[in-house]
Amino acid sequence: MKKWLITLVLIAAVILPNMAWAAAPKVNTILEAIDDMFDLKTDGTAKFTFTQQKAGEGVKKYEGIYYRRDKDDSFLMVFTLPEVEKGNGVLKQGENMWLYKRNTRTFQHIARDESIAGTDAKAGDFEKKKLTETYKPALDAAGKEKITATKLGDIPVYQLEITAKNDDVTYPKQIFWVRQDNFLLLKSQGYSLSGTLMNTSYNLKFTQIQGKYLVIKSMYIDEFEKGNKTLSDISNISIQKINEHVFTKAYLENLSK
Repeated sequence: MKKWLITLVLIAAVILPNMAWAAAPKVNTILEAIDDMFDLKTDGTAKFTFTQQKAGEGVKKYEGIYYRRDKDDSFLMVFTLPEVEKGNGVLKQGENMWLYKRNTRTFQHIARDESIAGTDAKAGDFEKKKLTETYKPALDAAGKEKITATKLGDIPVYQLEITAKNDDVTYPKQIFWVRQDNFLLLKSQGYSLSGTLMNTSYNLKFTQIQGKYLVIKSMYIDEFEKGNKTLSDISNISIQKINEHVFTKAYLENLSK
């Protein structure tokens, strides 16, 4: 009897881990689902608020207007507060992103990893998701995708690792925690090329617009400079059509006049 029990235990030790692995979805399947669930099918206008906490500098608050239209991959963020940032903005059209400075009336071409107004939020955090275009599954030494079933608090999640396909990304390597039931992205960590943990982000609250998801509360933690973090809030959302002229350099320049 004992011999049979020992045999069953040994079989379970070999089979069960493989069954758990087989049950995990492909990483690209998850990335495709994330891209789709955050792909807004309508124009969107909202108020954004960044509450930044910096070690030794206290708390700063930034406010502005966020315009977004995914059908042509555009967004615009225009600051209204504080006064020193008023009129500054970030504009994205297709694959091009610009940082606009009101005081010099100049546009600077930026990448997705550009910090917004010195906060811990990055320009790439506010664009249409393009994970399948910019990232691929990370593989272990055996050539298997790095994905495991685990928990984030009490929520069953998949933890997965992805690496960049090109240089124009927020981080060269990221680790995601997504819900097992619908692949909603709850947490991410961004790493440098050298493998240093740079940022931890939490998507704390979502809203749905015509069946698609929009993150309305998130937290960005600077893991490199300890003590720095930024809380992002999106509110007063409207889905009325936005004038084509809004997503242009001329519109930003006219706001400065």
